[in-house]
Amino acid sequence: MHLRVAFQQSVIRKRRGNECAETTLQISKFSLFATILSDSFIHKLIIIKSTKASPMKILFLGTHGQFNIGDELLLETFLAQLGGEHQYAVNSYDPPFTQNAMRPKFNVESFHTTGELPRFLKYLLTSNLLFFGGGSIIKELYASVGRNPYSTLLMILATVTFAKQITRKRVVMSNIGVGPIMTPRGEQLARWILNQVDVLSVRDEKSLQTALKLGLSPSRVILVPDAVFANRPEVFVPDPKPLPPSDKIRIALNLNYDIANPDAWEPFLVHLADSLNQLNSTKPIEIHTLPMQSKFKANDDLSVLKEFSTRIPNIPFIIHDPQTAQEAGQLIQSVDIVLAERLHTLVISSILGKPFFGLVYDVKVKELIGYLGMSENSIDINQPFTAEELTSGIKRVLDNREQISAHLLKRSVELREQLSKYFDEIRQKFIKG
Repeated sequence: MHLRVAFQQSVIRKRRGNECAETTLQISKFSLFATILSDSFIHKLIIIKSTKASPMKILFLGTHGQFNIGDELLLETFLAQLGGEHQYAVNSYDPPFTQNAMRPKFNVESFHTTGELPRFLKYLLTSNLLFFGGGSIIKELYASVGRNPYSTLLMILATVTFAKQITRKRVVMSNIGVGPIMTPRGEQLARWILNQVDVLSVRDEKSLQTALKLGLSPSRVILVPDAVFANRPEVFVPDPKPLPPSDKIRIALNLNYDIANPDAWEPFLVHLADSLNQLNSTKPIEIHTLPMQSKFKANDDLSVLKEFSTRIPNIPFIIHDPQTAQEAGQLIQSVDIVLAERLHTLVISSILGKPFFGLVYDVKVKELIGYLGMSENSIDINQPFTAEELTSGIKRVLDNREQISAHLLKRSVELREQLSKYFDEIRQKFIKG
């Protein structure tokens, strides 16, 4: 039987009614393998497939090469936890960038996420393990992204089904986010994916509840912190120095355009500008930009921050463009307070014990702030709020900086200890030296 037929049958067996049949047709549209699954091609690849190798060959999939500091930090964190002795094949939208960033510390070959399907299939066949690391990967896309809401789910379903049904690989999804999933079709696609993985660990309570709602047994879902908490403060600031005195309050500001409710974006910016002006009228403030993504897409963090600066012309606005997590960490260390949307901005701030006020743009950030015990020091920017409410919240953090710093340091150590035990188990069960 041709492998193309075998793949189609493995999906068709999961059909449930007309909606599932329609979804299967969509999978064929988005299939990673539609142009390359020929008998002759597979035969050539199987010839080069090796048996168990030491060190292991690990196919690592995530969101890389989009010049997002958080995504690249996740990749480096996972590779460090899995072990520097192994051979990694890593997908990326900019393979040279990703490969150069990881070498020579890790033995990494990088291939284009969408443009090198034969190489991807080769790595899938020759690897010992398929590992999805971090990020919100089991989700429907927001309308603001401008793509088919199911495109990510369909790609992952095709990959996981091929890995399990054709190449018989073990599949690990580690420290991921599950959701948002807003439609019955999205639920079915997510269910088909998650029922096939060997290990599923999620990074927040909302993801756990979403997975359980999809029908997964509680014994199959592990709740763990975001993987970046595995890093110690010296990873970001090797030689910390006392914060020098200043006559201004130094605020690191991070903004992310892709919020859950696009209609709330403009009102949020209006109230944020009003709030910062209110703060500045009490004691002078100084804004330091902290973009976590300054390339790759329209409305990247840096562009948004530069545009926002025109709304507060009377406040000093210093442009920074960090390119690595270490540069971001140094910038966070140099300010009095962080005001941020991005999840990994808040994670790095917590590890460094830097007080922050969270701008909740997405459920994953809400969950992070919740398990950090910082909910009262945040505001949901998708919902109506006033500039006065935001100003009051920021002042509360400023007035309690020492207590909040100590709390964040203590909580980060607890999360790091949890992750240490978790990664020990992953290495024992799946990683061979």
